Amino acid sequence: MTTLQSGPAFPALGTPPAAGSAPSRAETRDRLSKASYDLLVIGGGILGISTAWHAAQSGLRVALVDAGDFAGATSSASSKLLHGGLRYLQTGAVKLVAENHFERRAVSRQVAPHLANPLTFYLPVYKGGPHGAAKLGAGVFAYSALSAFGDGVGHLLSPAKAAQDVPELRTDNLKAVAVYGDDQMNDARMALMTVRAAADAGAAVLNHAEVTGLRFTGGRVTGADLKDRVDGTEFGVNARLVLNATGPWVDHLRAMENPDAAPSIRLSKGAHLVLKRTAPWKAALATPIDKYRITFALPWEDMLLLGTTDEEYEGDPADVRVTEADTAQILDEAAFSIRDQQLSRDLITYSFAGLRVLPGGPGDTSKAKRETVVTEGRGGMLSVAGGKWTTFRHIGRTVMKKLESLPGRPLGGADEDFVPISELPKKLPLPGIANPRAVAHRLLVDGPAPGPRMAPDTARHLATHYGSLSFDIARLANENPQLAERVHPDAPEIWAQVVYARDNEWAETADDVLRRRTTLTIRGLATDEIRGKVEDLLGKKG
Repeated sequence: MTTLQSGPAFPALGTPPAAGSAPSRAETRDRLSKASYDLLVIGGGILGISTAWHAAQSGLRVALVDAGDFAGATSSASSKLLHGGLRYLQTGAVKLVAENHFERRAVSRQVAPHLANPLTFYLPVYKGGPHGAAKLGAGVFAYSALSAFGDGVGHLLSPAKAAQDVPELRTDNLKAVAVYGDDQMNDARMALMTVRAAADAGAAVLNHAEVTGLRFTGGRVTGADLKDRVDGTEFGVNARLVLNATGPWVDHLRAMENPDAAPSIRLSKGAHLVLKRTAPWKAALATPIDKYRITFALPWEDMLLLGTTDEEYEGDPADVRVTEADTAQILDEAAFSIRDQQLSRDLITYSFAGLRVLPGGPGDTSKAKRETVVTEGRGGMLSVAGGKWTTFRHIGRTVMKKLESLPGRPLGGADEDFVPISELPKKLPLPGIANPRAVAHRLLVDGPAPGPRMAPDTARHLATHYGSLSFDIARLANENPQLAERVHPDAPEIWAQVVYARDNEWAETADDVLRRRTTLTIRGLATDEIRGKVEDLLGKKG
């Protein structure tokens, strides 16, 4: 096994970013503080990002800020699924499932086929389980019908055939396996590409910029004061309208607008574990735990993703983490359908937890609807919370429709260049859209003439995380052989991705790079040595 070079990391890389790189933080702050915006979006989770993207596409002057990294909280702590929501069928929410399927297929086929991939799900039916084979067979057939059978026909499979595709499937008392199709993604990469789409459409975007106070004019919220968490610079942004899209922190910002504002949401924690796989998996498992809950075992990023939990959370959102109780629950529930050897704690490489934002009210969080709630505060600030990753485009459009219809002051209404959301193309693609197989082939064929060609796993990884933008990373590697080296011998990433994240994807910290721009952290490979080298490269940002 090769080791990373010792000594100073990449001494020749202190040159300024190439032309076409993202503007520097100082340039962005200057732009934010000097212009007056139509819309200031506070919160760089997928709801805020999607709204900023659609607003910029409509021709509005848009600013997007977040106190942490883009998708730095719950939006990079999901189950990584684009799905119709099989469990909603048993509550009779047929229309909701059909709408979710439409959005899922739009994203995976037309909007971001380079960032999403189809995934077959096996739903095991055990003797004494909460559901019978006939019921689940009918359920997956109806589920596939609501997707116009675009992912095949939901059906029942024999335990023997299922065990061939999932060798770690527990077959004791296994009566049948129901089969259906959905899609999977790397949520952090999908969010970053949507930020890039917003910036390409003209939005000014800045992460690690904390709101320290709201600005008021005549009692109305007209902007925010901010502090750059990277260097401590204080600055402000003026805007005709402010959108609070801070997810679990939405009521914290509402209290800045109105100290008497009543709580509007409640939070549910979802925890996940990432494990090394002991065998290849050709399908995912969705195992019923009770009448309402399902636990997932998902092949993801060459690893196995287990989860999720669902329990009410009342603490500080910044403190959410996976507890020993969470770990024990996830492993115990996974053991219903997975053999013990795959569930050894020694295989765990990473764990993470996120917070679902649910409408306020009583009841079991596992049965609560994942609704998107838009409210207007005393000072005119709009707050948006809730929803599902699968419907992020729909949520962005819904918020835009709300903004357009505000009484007396529709955003952009008097501007002849304003494009109503109803007139935008229905399926705007994200940057890098391309057939990932074709991109991977090109990367392998078009390698540098002298020296080694790109490794197949690196080519596949770049193609499915960047699409056609992979060629920009390949050029960096071709120009500097050091950047063509793997960050870690057991992961597909190369050092060119770190430079690319620094210059083009707003990466400011080692966690930005290792947890969200690459997969080093989730693989358990973000060693102190690697973190040091990443920080060294980030420090050479021009």
